[in-house]
Amino acid sequence: MNTVPSTQPLPAPDQAPIAQRYQQVRDLTVELCGTLTPEDMTVQSMPDASPAKWHLAHSSWFFENFLLTQHFKDYRPFDPQFNYLFNSYYYSVGSMHPRPARGLLSRPGVEKIKSYRAHVDKHMHRLLETCGFKAELIYLTILGLNHEQQHQELLLMDIKHLFSRNPLKPAWRELPIPANTAASPLKFISRPEGLLAIGHAGSGFAFDNETPRHRVFIQAHSVANRLTTNGEYREFIRAGGYSTPELWLSDGWTTVQREGWNRPLYWNEDKTLEFTLAGERELDLDTPVCHLSYYEADAFARWTGARLPTEMEWECLATNEPVAGNLLESGEFHPRAAAGASQLFGDVWEWTTSSYAPYPGFKPLAGSLGEYNGKFMANQMVLRGGCCITPREHMRASYRNFFYPQQRWQFAGLRLARNA
Repeated sequence: MNTVPSTQPLPAPDQAPIAQRYQQVRDLTVELCGTLTPEDMTVQSMPDASPAKWHLAHSSWFFENFLLTQHFKDYRPFDPQFNYLFNSYYYSVGSMHPRPARGLLSRPGVEKIKSYRAHVDKHMHRLLETCGFKAELIYLTILGLNHEQQHQELLLMDIKHLFSRNPLKPAWRELPIPANTAASPLKFISRPEGLLAIGHAGSGFAFDNETPRHRVFIQAHSVANRLTTNGEYREFIRAGGYSTPELWLSDGWTTVQREGWNRPLYWNEDKTLEFTLAGERELDLDTPVCHLSYYEADAFARWTGARLPTEMEWECLATNEPVAGNLLESGEFHPRAAAGASQLFGDVWEWTTSSYAPYPGFKPLAGSLGEYNGKFMANQMVLRGGCCITPREHMRASYRNFFYPQQRWQFAGLRLARNA
């Protein structure tokens, strides 16, 4: 059985709000698929992405595998074959269908997967009603909800990539066009050196990779007051940024040459339009630039004579800031210009120059859940701050996202920093 380390902070055992919150999160995942056809939900556009119906099934598998089968002796899985089809990367649980081939799973169909979700929901509510006072169960339920919120974001990332590959350039949903807003003038905010604490603190939920809280020494530096814009990034392109090898890390330059990159992922060839979840739209030069790889963000920073912030610098800047901004609940599902706002939370994930590695004294969760974060702590870079499709309650200053440096289908941009 999976257990929770004694050092993991646990929320108060208040079962009614948890049951209600459980259904709210589960319903939102289905709602995000409301405009999709069964055909939309079956296709996989690249190996890094997953079909929408796979997300619906896998997030249910998580609750079934880590809660229902562990805490209900009389629970019968909806379909034993689903353990193979919808396991993601938990090798200690069993083998799994290869990720690049998820789009070949025409069966089970969408309706059967919805029945699977209903089955899991029914038994999860029964579990919460009968055993909801247990601290471990509460923690695992909240972990499952945070896991599902991660898949809500992945779902929208994958839909956007899928639709961008369609010559019809379809819209996932009709969305309002934001009012024209000029970006604030770019300024750099001085930050003193000091010995500061980072990592999760308090009794609320956090992933294991946000712990333990520890002290770091930060050199004096300065950080930009806002995110880098489309207009600023387009100047980098026009100045020959993609054809100047000295701006690029070696692996980045190799990637640019191999992939033929000359602009952000969803920009058109003449750099006047970009693909969005609402279809193709005119490029707004004041909106934060989005869908950059780490290599592109780093090259742009070098071109400006600046750098990317470290994750420690970013967290210390954001620690006392409220989690507010253009997040999923805003209903825009696209970055927006925000004059006078720091944009620390929302709009785009911000690449940092920090490698994804364990904090001093890090201990992964016990059992199979130890595979959740710890085994990925190599060859990836940390991003901070959330984006326009991140649920607000899912975000906090200590949250550590991570992607491989060549990946750019996630909503990722950058904020500049400078040495003192």
